[in-house]
Amino acid sequence: MNNNNTGPSFTAIPVGLRSLPRQQVKWTLIGVFLAMFLGSLYQTVVGTAMPKIVVDLGGFSQYTWITTIYIITSAVTVPITGKLIDMYGRKSFYIAGLAIFTAFSLACGFSQSMTQLIIFRGVQGIGAGIMMANAFTVIGDLFPPAERGKYQGYITAVFGVSSIIGPTLGGFVTDALSWNWVFFLTVPLGILIIIIFVKYFPDIRPDNLKHSVDYLGASILVLTVVPALLALSMGGVNYPWASIQIMGMFIFSFLMLILFIFIESRSQEPIIPLSLFKNRIVAVSEVIAFITGVGLFGGSVFVPLFFQGVKGTSATTSGNMMIPMMIGNIIGSFVSGQLLSRNGGHYKIIGIVGNALTVLGIGLLATLNVNTNFTSAIIFTFITGLGMGVIMPLFTIAVQNAVPYSILGVASSSVAFFRSIGGAVGLAILGSVMNNRFASEFFNQVSDRIKDAVPMDRLSALVQNPQGLINPEAQSQLQDLFSQAGPQSAELLQELVFVLRQALSTAISEVFFIAMIIMSLALIANFFLKEIPLRKHHDEIRPPAVSK
Repeated sequence: MNNNNTGPSFTAIPVGLRSLPRQQVKWTLIGVFLAMFLGSLYQTVVGTAMPKIVVDLGGFSQYTWITTIYIITSAVTVPITGKLIDMYGRKSFYIAGLAIFTAFSLACGFSQSMTQLIIFRGVQGIGAGIMMANAFTVIGDLFPPAERGKYQGYITAVFGVSSIIGPTLGGFVTDALSWNWVFFLTVPLGILIIIIFVKYFPDIRPDNLKHSVDYLGASILVLTVVPALLALSMGGVNYPWASIQIMGMFIFSFLMLILFIFIESRSQEPIIPLSLFKNRIVAVSEVIAFITGVGLFGGSVFVPLFFQGVKGTSATTSGNMMIPMMIGNIIGSFVSGQLLSRNGGHYKIIGIVGNALTVLGIGLLATLNVNTNFTSAIIFTFITGLGMGVIMPLFTIAVQNAVPYSILGVASSSVAFFRSIGGAVGLAILGSVMNNRFASEFFNQVSDRIKDAVPMDRLSALVQNPQGLINPEAQSQLQDLFSQAGPQSAELLQELVFVLRQALSTAISEVFFIAMIIMSLALIANFFLKEIPLRKHHDEIRPPAVSK
């Protein structure tokens, strides 16, 4: 069994499943699935409402910030939580994460400005990070690697149902009530899940040893990740890339990374054990997870914007257009999980197929334009979702299978950490690409007669926030703006809207093309992944006894 660890010679001792009664296992799974449902529902609901949120609160250049800040805080929280739950158990942390998530969902709904919403989303991301780290680990607690694929079908069904309900529900609530209610709707479900966890979730502690929390390492990790992601988000938007503010944050982050590696290499119980990355399976899986985060999360967030801004659909319709992607995700993940369990766990081959499908799907999305029919768009999003579904569960299972059970939490959370960091990097880079390309395309295409009819400051405002493509009230304001142009006002307005849509379409297509190139790198990396059989039981890897 020493091919499952990084040490020279170890003895594998089967520790079996947690000794929980059948009812306890059932309620534990129900609680975890509901928590997954809450997190997935929330993301899809909010994603559909984001264009309307930006219209109401302003700041098109901050479009990606609503998601970016959430990913930054959750990403930083995941590895810290992963270590702590290995040391102190899962229950108290899971409940705390749910409470934070639910409370600040309510706060988000009451936001009166973009700044407030971004701050509340940031705190909510902390709760989401705690939930995420626990979810991956608890499934690993209950089932050994060889069996996890079977349960992936149930897990994906939960994600799938919420993902299908979410866009439609989010669009309907946004159109019928307001975007605020998108946040309010998650609160009752959050309270219900907390009650279930308090009553039924087992409070199992890994051991009775006294642990030493690596507070310094955790602090330096935050100082490493946050400035880098802030620089990526603000570069080219708030400040030039070569400005002292952006370069200063990058340099500071790099110095903190060096300090973090130094501290972790000497820590008694490091937040992220550096020995993890000596394992080839872990190292390659983390690289693929990061690249996947950049390509998938960075690209897919712009799909609703395409349907609302370019095709002119309502929030409800754009939500419905996301359903094919989610159905593809369900099918892909279910098939992937079943193949893992029934065919000896060939995660390398399955990963290559899944990555290839994803590259194909995003490449097709890059061909979308103002003239694309809805049937083609549905097929393209379905193929992308199918590939996403195939690859999403693979690398967590591969990593869990390659490490000792005693570090299951930190190993599982590390995959989520690198995927989330990748997502934040993708949103920052691709968001910057979209904003810059949109502005340049608009001013290149807009005619002189529109420039004469509309003041330049109003045109610049449209580039910063193209409300006229989304909000009926903004369209009415545009009509009033052109009313002074006389008989040709209607023609000028129609021309302006067309130019805005054409520019936005070109910008989003470029985003998808770059995402396709990035996902091609994940496909290449998959060929370097070492494959070993999935264990049929939990193994606690212990060093051999020393003869005296």
